[in-house]
Amino acid sequence: MSQQKIALVTGGSRGLGKNMALALAKKGVDVVLTYNSNNDEAQNVVSEIESLSRKAATLQLNVGESALFGSFFEELRSTLLEKFGTDKFDYLINNAGTGMYVPFAETTEEQLQNMFDIHLKAAFFMTQKALPHLNDNGGIVNVSSGLARFSFPGSAAYAAMKGGVEVMTRYLAKELGSRGIRANVVAPGPIETDFGGGRVRDSKELNEQLSGMTALGRVGLPDDIGSVVAFLCSDDAKWVNAQRIEVSGGLLI
Repeated sequence: MSQQKIALVTGGSRGLGKNMALALAKKGVDVVLTYNSNNDEAQNVVSEIESLSRKAATLQLNVGESALFGSFFEELRSTLLEKFGTDKFDYLINNAGTGMYVPFAETTEEQLQNMFDIHLKAAFFMTQKALPHLNDNGGIVNVSSGLARFSFPGSAAYAAMKGGVEVMTRYLAKELGSRGIRANVVAPGPIETDFGGGRVRDSKELNEQLSGMTALGRVGLPDDIGSVVAFLCSDDAKWVNAQRIEVSGGLLI
């Protein structure tokens, strides 16, 4: 009997991360999810996963504070042993992040540093610290953005970090290939969540504008993204490596 697969999803308590965690559970994967501040939301996701007959656990983590990653993985190891009966996991999904919409000319050094810490530095060192705890033949999914391909004013700092994440992912695929670990990018287009203050969800004008630029005539929903991440964390995607999969319904093609 093959060993039960386990995924770690950062920022898994709400929005896209929550949908990723649930989609993984529906695919038969156990899940550890992190949350930044809302433990109640995270516990609700754990309960939903357990209702799907999968194991789940939650840990607090601010991905913007990389100095804490070492102690986080020690805590993760204890949780894995206690709840899952193993000290390793199989899939790392670097999802946690925040948006920022500031014109290039007005972006401060502090704002740029914040985007770097949360998006690029976090994905780099979360993955590095995860390596001793990650099973061979597992996988890494880094979350980027359609904004790394097309440009809307106000997202220069955020999108630049996501561009870095995409290049880094190709290097991960190259350097971890000897362990059978695959690394891929999922790049969502605009999605109706509370991300970035809920601007795509709550602004009818912006929603309609973006829908009109999309081949399928609508903006995305969280459910459009989670299933793609779950696919990449399955044997169905065993020969998919170093790829950027944009999930945007055909935006600006």
